[in-house]
Amino acid sequence: MCKIFISADPDLYRCSSKSMRLSGFVTSIRLENQFWRVLEELGLRDGLSVSQLITRLYNELANAGGDCTNFSSFLRVSCMRYLALQVSGHIPVDSAVPINSLDADWVLAGEKAVLSPVACRL
Repeated sequence: MCKIFISADPDLYRCSSKSMRLSGFVTSIRLENQFWRVLEELGLRDGLSVSQLITRLYNELANAGGDCTNFSSFLRVSCMRYLALQVSGHIPVDSAVPINSLDADWVLAGEKAVLSPVACRL
């Protein structure tokens, strides 16, 4: 099992920071390169740069009353959810399909089914 993971390209887990403006403040976000790559793919699906995607996610999280204090962790979890939803078939693997064209309620219902206690025992 370990060989699968330890043979990863070290660049994937090397961290890099990007500076951007969120809510009028300049901030720096530090993530592993693998997460930056997933965020880039996510943004491209809807015609957004990584900065535009992150700004949109931050604003929507804040407007929904979400906790923005650990925003880097939120981004990591968002990347993992995106990949898990692709594997489960609830987000198309075809990157030409924009995320904003998907039925969010259907996608979220599929995520709940995947995370149910019955599914975890399988």
